[in-house]
Amino acid sequence: MYARDRYKCIEKVSREEIDVVVVDPEDIYLTALDDNQTKEEAYADYHYEAVAVIQKDLNVSDGKGLRHLKSCHTGIQDDIGYNIPLAKLAAIGDNINNTEYFVRDNEFQALSLLFSKACLVETWSSDPTINRKLTTCAHFAKSQTSVIIKISIRVTKVLFVTSFRKKIIYIKRFFGLPVGVTPAVPTNEDPSNFRYFCPDGTKVPINADTKPCTWAARPWQGYMANDGVNNIEAVQKELTELGQLGEKEKAAWWKDLMLLDEKTLAVASSPISPEQHLKDAKYLDVIERNSGAPERNARLCVWTQDALNKYRALSRAAHSRDARPRLSCLLEKDQDACLIAVRDDGADLVVVDGGSVLRAITDFNAQPIISEVYGSGSTKYSERPAVVIVKKGSSISGLADLRGKRSCHSGYRNDFAGWLAPIHALKKANLIKSEDDVAEFFAGSCAPGAQPGSKLCQQCVGNIASNDDKVTEATKCLTSDKGDVAFLPLPALMEIDKKNESEGGVKTSDFMLVCPNGGLAPVEEWSKCNLGLEPPRIILSSAGKTVHALDELKHGVLAASTIYSKKPDLLQLSGS
Repeated sequence: MYARDRYKCIEKVSREEIDVVVVDPEDIYLTALDDNQTKEEAYADYHYEAVAVIQKDLNVSDGKGLRHLKSCHTGIQDDIGYNIPLAKLAAIGDNINNTEYFVRDNEFQALSLLFSKACLVETWSSDPTINRKLTTCAHFAKSQTSVIIKISIRVTKVLFVTSFRKKIIYIKRFFGLPVGVTPAVPTNEDPSNFRYFCPDGTKVPINADTKPCTWAARPWQGYMANDGVNNIEAVQKELTELGQLGEKEKAAWWKDLMLLDEKTLAVASSPISPEQHLKDAKYLDVIERNSGAPERNARLCVWTQDALNKYRALSRAAHSRDARPRLSCLLEKDQDACLIAVRDDGADLVVVDGGSVLRAITDFNAQPIISEVYGSGSTKYSERPAVVIVKKGSSISGLADLRGKRSCHSGYRNDFAGWLAPIHALKKANLIKSEDDVAEFFAGSCAPGAQPGSKLCQQCVGNIASNDDKVTEATKCLTSDKGDVAFLPLPALMEIDKKNESEGGVKTSDFMLVCPNGGLAPVEEWSKCNLGLEPPRIILSSAGKTVHALDELKHGVLAASTIYSKKPDLLQLSGS
């Protein structure tokens, strides 16, 4: 069964509409599981585990002994280099609750009071200005983990370490110790000079025979089944066999559906509840950690039920993946009511179209903090040209030729390129008198958002009730021969080349633009053949907030959007 993203799949499992879905630990936090493991340590309990390495002679007998030492962390984005130490060291360090700092500030303040010096690898914020404010130590993010370990052990007293897919493997490799089925490979490093430092203050030798003590562990990616599945063993057996078959055939579904690859293996394990699995790994408090920072939500105001549902999903998903501050949502009757709420501190954020920004600033003391960026096909100011496209060889050569044709729209009513700009152009050309005439002007249409079953929906591809965003794309309508003309933003058209295979092999060069003043033009000549430029949507806050408060809101939203722009399969930000 298809769903637009993993979050929707998890919902379907919870409602027992499907039986199994692949999940990360963060998805497990949202609900339930089975197991998926690497071959090098195929039957290890966890994906990777957090260890602290200290010098052997360091006089430390408990967690508080770490105060004022130097520390090195493998990365600010790492569970084990950053998230787990922060969660586990919270009781040791000072609890920072300074409202003048935002969440990441408070985390850094807490670490700085615990350690005399620290090095945190990688970018601290996706906003360049905020990142410059926070960056105070050298970065060597692109170094190999073994190099990081080598540098760190020699210049610091405490090392929190892991790597992207491995756990204690890199510590063992560094010291030339055997790893799982891989024999020892001698190195020049002497493990007898170092110890694993345990949460209870004890020290464990680093050698081939001793089990390292861990602070917490990241659970494996796994398969989650709903409570209605009676024969879990049969499902596990089938998944295991499918994993083996997929690897043998190097099948696309093996990677795309099972999320397996040459380094992973499907291994059956005893079913367990999601909460208990996370608690066993000491990972639940890592996801839920507050790090001593004040528990402040970023309150987002919306005025439609669809937007409320979407942002509630985003709030839960982003929180599980360490985006802070946490998003919360409130519903008002319209955009003005949301702007009033932001002005009067009843809300922190509101998303408006570019045409509403000036009025929001002048009438509601709003301040823009984030602008949407659309990539290829948008102007240098992130404006999106509204274009009219037809297939090459079409008999259409102007707006008047559209009467009686089948139309595809990227959206309805509030959609600039798909509805507002075309309506304005058709009215200006005296082809219609109002938007009410559109249904009769065209022979049939697909305008996502219009009344289901109406003439404006009869050309849509697929089942609209499926909540499948892909079936509502105007280009899909056109390339599936369900339409003769499409109204959409130019960046959406430019995406076709990226989806070449899934769109049946069509390319942007297969289309022509219909110009509002008559005639056709190649797609690359959009600047003189469009229905208007739509300013980017803007996220607004209140101009009355402090710089720190605005930075916190900006960082939180960008952290969430960065996660899901890189991995839209987890949660689709674009679309309904």
